Amino acid sequence: MAAASVALVAGCTAQAAGTGSTGGGGSASPSSSSPVEPSASASDSAEPEASPTADGKAPSPSPTLPTPEPSDSTSASTGTPASPAVLKDGDENERVRELQARLRQLGVFDRAPTGFYGTMTAGAVKAFQKKQGLPGTGSVDETTWQRLLGASRKPTADELKPSTTNALDAPAPACLTGRVLCISKESRTLAWMIDGKVVSSMDVRFGSENTPTREGTFSVGWKAREWTSTIYHTPMPYAMFFSGGQAVHYSSDFAARGYAGASHGCVNVRDRAKLAALFDQVKVGDKVVVHW
Repeated sequence: MAAASVALVAGCTAQAAGTGSTGGGGSASPSSSSPVEPSASASDSAEPEASPTADGKAPSPSPTLPTPEPSDSTSASTGTPASPAVLKDGDENERVRELQARLRQLGVFDRAPTGFYGTMTAGAVKAFQKKQGLPGTGSVDETTWQRLLGASRKPTADELKPSTTNALDAPAPACLTGRVLCISKESRTLAWMIDGKVVSSMDVRFGSENTPTREGTFSVGWKAREWTSTIYHTPMPYAMFFSGGQAVHYSSDFAARGYAGASHGCVNVRDRAKLAALFDQVKVGDKVVVHW
């Protein structure tokens, strides 16, 4: 349906997490309560200045030994004393990504690997340590790492960097029939489903506490490939409106800042290419289910 033929005020845009709203967009429950691990980068530490030798020449720097990569080996015995932490809160590297992928295989980490060791990763490590009868420190020492290697397999490339960051939630019963945009606030995902089967999926975010996204069963009322919010005057590409001014649409802010922000009620999608393909498949009248 052509956007120009619809006489209503519509649109919502991004806002910083935890901020209020001056109006518009719609209302329902927040996604900001779902914890996410913030991205972080390790700070560089300065090398100490070398003292000159007796002949006045600067000494050759001592080579830095690389940290050896662990190999898949048998798990350590329960009685092995804990060794210093190999991975801990605040670390960010590819070893953390592998840790998260292995924990996800075992069902104790329910997000895709990010490479950053935060509170969610620490909680998953504690859960694994408890199952193994190890001290629940939340940090990975050598004993924990060896146990993990013995309990899991080497992650595939898709497990390390899956196309959809968040694992799909179990669909609500209303999602199991017909053509449905099944949107879960719990897993922060949108699954395009036809007769109970997932055709495609993508990450989404929602409104803040003050401008929440409404929950319930709706239908796509109208679509606009290019649309600018009449309230906030910001672009809303590939907008599919389902409840007043609330719509599923691409968000450049979500793509740039992730879950550090929130919408004013709309369902933001960060993968433009995926949403563009979905936009061409969804028809006016298709069902939209927003649930926890």
